Amino acid sequence: MSPDEIRVLLTKAKSYEGVSTSRALPKNADLHGKVVVNLFYEDSTRTRASFRLAASRLSADVLDMSASGSSVSKGETLVDTARNIEAMGVDIIVCRHSQSGAAIQLAQATDCAIVNAGDGQHEHPTQALLDSYTIAKRLGRDSDFDFTGLTVAIVGDIGHSRVARSNVHCLTKLGAKVILVGPPTLLPGSFDGLDCEMSNDLEEVLPRIDVINMLRIQFERLAGPAFPSQREYTTLYGLTVARMKRAKQDLVVMHPGPMNRGLEIESAVADGTNSVILDQVANGLAVRMATLALVAGQ
Repeated sequence: MSPDEIRVLLTKAKSYEGVSTSRALPKNADLHGKVVVNLFYEDSTRTRASFRLAASRLSADVLDMSASGSSVSKGETLVDTARNIEAMGVDIIVCRHSQSGAAIQLAQATDCAIVNAGDGQHEHPTQALLDSYTIAKRLGRDSDFDFTGLTVAIVGDIGHSRVARSNVHCLTKLGAKVILVGPPTLLPGSFDGLDCEMSNDLEEVLPRIDVINMLRIQFERLAGPAFPSQREYTTLYGLTVARMKRAKQDLVVMHPGPMNRGLEIESAVADGTNSVILDQVANGLAVRMATLALVAGQ
């Protein structure tokens, strides 16, 4: 996506903000008569529920599917599953898969719209979009979504994070400076090619940043120990009340979830006045409504 396309989508999300989380307002009819399938091959709470509610509030018919409850368990390929679903008159497939590149594979094999809800360690585009939307709302930049002059740190398990990759692309296109922070074992050299700074020293970075996005340690993806102990990781990279005293007073604290409380973030920080973690969840509905509407041709 170009910077202008990103801003169009975020502006569209702003127009859906009222209906996205309100129980009192009537549904929007932009996807009336459309069929949206959530095809999730990985466990998910926030993303699956968010896409389902987003489609429902646009008046679409929604079908939820998972690998365990489909013919995938009988050996059917991802592409065959998608083609069979498409043959039933589906307009949009929202796909989450453990294999990097799954979304583009479906886009090349089908004629319906494909939305990437996370593919392996590659990307998670709508998470980056909702993160940018949340930053803009918090800092009063939602009139033009111009992040020039902002510095954002993404901290933690960078190497396994599709959220980090998508955020780097999105934030830098909107004008922000991005600093990736983590231990050397979780901050691979493959990120050198991206337009961002890399650091192993959170203490040095903290006073310079306007936004901090804390990432979960993805223990399920680690092949072996990435650091000596969880206690040492928290000491060096955990966002604690004590560490917040080194940051700007209005530092925006983010986390894509799920959180490992006490490991990468202290509960008092996650639930504190600087935190926009629940705002991220709420804003995700509006952003995903905009995504579905735009890929459907609205």
